[in-house]
Amino acid sequence: MVGKVPVGGGAPISVQSMTTTKTADVEGTLQQIYALAAAGCDIVRCTCNEIEAAEGLAQIVPRSPIPIIADIHHQYKMALAAMEAGVHGLRLNPGNIRKPEHIKAVASEARDRNIPIRIGVNGGSLDPSLYEKYGGLTAAAMVESALQEIAYFQEVDFNLIKISVKASNVPLMVEAYRMLADATDIPLHLGVTEAGPPPAGLVKATAGISTLLLEGIGDTIRYSLTADPVEEARAGRQLLEALGLRERKNVDLIACPSCGRAEIDVIDVANRAMKAFEDKKLPLQIAVMGCVVNGPGEAREADLGIAAGNKRGHLFVKGRNVAVIPENEMVEALVEWAEFINEHGTDAAIERADTKLAEREAARDRAQLMDEKGDDANHSAEKIVEIRKTAGN
Repeated sequence: MVGKVPVGGGAPISVQSMTTTKTADVEGTLQQIYALAAAGCDIVRCTCNEIEAAEGLAQIVPRSPIPIIADIHHQYKMALAAMEAGVHGLRLNPGNIRKPEHIKAVASEARDRNIPIRIGVNGGSLDPSLYEKYGGLTAAAMVESALQEIAYFQEVDFNLIKISVKASNVPLMVEAYRMLADATDIPLHLGVTEAGPPPAGLVKATAGISTLLLEGIGDTIRYSLTADPVEEARAGRQLLEALGLRERKNVDLIACPSCGRAEIDVIDVANRAMKAFEDKKLPLQIAVMGCVVNGPGEAREADLGIAAGNKRGHLFVKGRNVAVIPENEMVEALVEWAEFINEHGTDAAIERADTKLAEREAARDRAQLMDEKGDDANHSAEKIVEIRKTAGN
């Protein structure tokens, strides 16, 4: 348990992030923590690199809406100070705190206070002796670092442990976690360290984290992005929802990639819709489709959607046409119908609509679009004749 959040043992996979404020700035740090919690963060880490930071934690912890983990590097006494401040967990880097007596002192105090510790092995700060032993940074070197730290903890009968073996190289990170999962059943914290700014950072982190989650490896995750940490929390939550590993809390917006049939600027409408739904806690799937030819059919499983036709939008609920909306009111209509569905359900939404009129108008726009593009734009009948000649030869 990290505060009230369970980790491992079949518990839901949790999302973590880290504040970027100075921990001594109590109000600024709390503002960021509340923003992270609103974005789906379950556990937040704050640096504790000086006495002022530890003093700040004493004020932050009781006011935080989610558990606080103190991030410790080099100075083991900061770990002791953070526990005195009341934190719910610690993160120690074996590459930075190397003296066994210091590690055991922290573990003993954590054991007595029932505070969990994450062993945070990082490819960028591995013990030099392990670099030398393995001839550089390898998955085996990171795993040995973690197991060595576990041994120190076991000497003082401490077992409230999580482990991470992060690297900025995705294949290396995946290999290390696979090896670690084979070596221990201790809960694992997943992440691609120093993934960089979006969009490349999002791609790298998702590649590593999702690969392992789909293999059943991992109990808690963090996107390490060069960006506002709220983006990290939001990405983590969206990934878990997309993989079906956490219950959906926010809108899942699906949209077609657009094509020559599109009657609107799909990208603009989809982006505006994302912005409109960003802070709304509506666990619905909503579709934005560029035309009425395939749109409703392709997104028929969506709770709500809109497809463009003849410079207007055809709103559909579970594949049923329910309304015709002017182009400039599409996003507002999606929000209004989504809120209604969230409160009353899709059946009630269909019942309140004039579905016959909506379906008739959608059919008319579909027919008009097909006429404009041509029933046989590819001259398929002629091509079939030629295909048969070719195949016959």
